Amino acid sequence: MHTIHTDVAVIGAGTAGLTAYRAARVGGKRAVLIESGPYGTTCARVGCMPSKLLISAAEAAHAISAAPGFGVHGGPLRVDGRAVMARVRSERDRFVGFVIEGMESIPAVDRLHGHARFLSPTLLQIDAHTQVHAERVVIASGSTAIVPEEWAKAGERVISSDGVFDWTDLPASVAVAGTGVIGLELGQALHRLGVRVTIFARGGSVAQLSDPVVLDVAARALAEELDIRFQTQVSAVDKDGEQLLITSRDRNGLERSERFDYLLSAIGRLPNVRGIGLDQTGLALDRLDIPLYNQHTMQCGDSAIFIAGDADNERPVLPEAADQGRIAGDNAARYPDVQPGLRRTALAVAFSEPQVATLGASYKQLCATHSGRFAIGSVSFENQGRSRVMLQNKGMLRVYGEFGTRRFLGAEMIGPRAEHLAHLLAWACQAGLTVPAMLDMPFYHPVVEEGVRTALRDLDHHLSKEPPPAGISACENVAPGT
Repeated sequence: MHTIHTDVAVIGAGTAGLTAYRAARVGGKRAVLIESGPYGTTCARVGCMPSKLLISAAEAAHAISAAPGFGVHGGPLRVDGRAVMARVRSERDRFVGFVIEGMESIPAVDRLHGHARFLSPTLLQIDAHTQVHAERVVIASGSTAIVPEEWAKAGERVISSDGVFDWTDLPASVAVAGTGVIGLELGQALHRLGVRVTIFARGGSVAQLSDPVVLDVAARALAEELDIRFQTQVSAVDKDGEQLLITSRDRNGLERSERFDYLLSAIGRLPNVRGIGLDQTGLALDRLDIPLYNQHTMQCGDSAIFIAGDADNERPVLPEAADQGRIAGDNAARYPDVQPGLRRTALAVAFSEPQVATLGASYKQLCATHSGRFAIGSVSFENQGRSRVMLQNKGMLRVYGEFGTRRFLGAEMIGPRAEHLAHLLAWACQAGLTVPAMLDMPFYHPVVEEGVRTALRDLDHHLSKEPPPAGISACENVAPGT
C-alpha cells in the first residue's frame, strides 16, 4: 500500500477539479488530483462541445429547409449521417485533446488514478493501492446521467447523452425522455438531421424555465416543429429485435407502444457523492447525500472539506464549475482563513431554436423571495422587427424589477439569439443596474436587442406605479396553466 501526505487532495479531474487543483497550487500548497474515469472534462467529452457540433450540423440542414421562406430554392436536402458524426467525433477528440494536454502538464506525482473514498475527514483510500493523508479535501467528483434501472434492462440501445457521441452514423429513430436542456438540444438536432424523434415529458417543463407565461410560449413554439408529448411518461421499455418497444402513458392513462432504434434518457444527472465514504466525514448531508455547504466559500460546514461543480448539484454548467472550483481550491489552500469568493449572476442557455435562456433571479425564486415586491415587463418576438426579417419571430421575453429601487432582478426568455440577449442582461444584473439606467444605454436599429428595450420599457411603466396591495403579487396574477 502506497502512502502519500499532501496539503490538499482534489477528488475529480473535471472542470471544477482541475481549477481547484491549480488554485491550491497557486496558493502555495502541495496538492494531488484524483480521477477514477477517463481524462477530459464532461463538457469536452460528452457535453457542451460535442452537442454544439451536432447542433451546428442541424442548423446547416435547417437553413436549407427554411430557405424557400425567403424565396431561395436549392437542391434536395441530403444528410450524410456518417460524415456528420465523423466531424462531431473528430472535433470532440480535438477538444478532449486540449484538456488531456493540460492534464499532462501536471506533474505525474500529483496525478492519481482510481476511485477515492473517505476513511476519515483527512484520509482517503484510492482503490486498493494508495492512501492519501490530506489536511484539506475538495470534492469535485462530478455527476452521472440518470438511466432508470428498469429501462437499462432493455440493453445497450438505452443510452444517456454520453452514448450519442459514440455513434458512427445517425439512427433512423430515437425516443427522448426529458425536456430539459439536454433532451431539447439533442432531440431537436437529431430531428433536423432527419432522425424520427419523439420527446416524452412527464410534466410540462421546458429547459430551465419557471415563468408560466414564457413556459407556455416555449411549449407551443417547440411543439410546432417537434413531436413533444407533455404530461406523458415512458412506462415500459422492452427489447424488440434490433429495436426497442417503448410504451408511454399520457395524463389520461392512455397507453401507446412504438418502436425506436434508441431511447435517450435525458431526465437529469445525479451528483457522484454516493460511494465516496461521506459517512466517515461527520458532515451533515441533504436528501441527495450532498454535504451541506456555504455557497460563497464552498466550505462544507466548518470542516476542511470543500465541494465544487456538479457534485454540489447547484448550477451544473461549466462556468459555474470553474468558479466554484477556484473558490474551493483557494479556500482549501488558505484554510482556516476561509473567504467568500466571486459567485457570478446565474446564467443558463439551452441551444434549441428558439433558444431558451434564464439569468439572475428566476420567476420561481422571486415568487418565494419578493412576492408582491417585483414587477414584470414583457415582449413577444412575433412582431419584433429584426426577428421577422430573419423568419425567427417566435418567443417571449419577461424581465423582472424591484419596486422602490427599480433594480433589475432577472429574466426568462425563449427567442432568437437569446444567448446574446441573456449575456447583456446578466451583465446588467450583476452590475446592479436599475431599469431606467438600462434604458439609457444605446440600442441600434434594426437588432433583436430592441426587443429587450421594449420589455424594459414595459417593466419601467409597471415599476412607476405603486406596488400592489399586501397579499397580491405578480405570481398570483398569472392564471393557472399559462
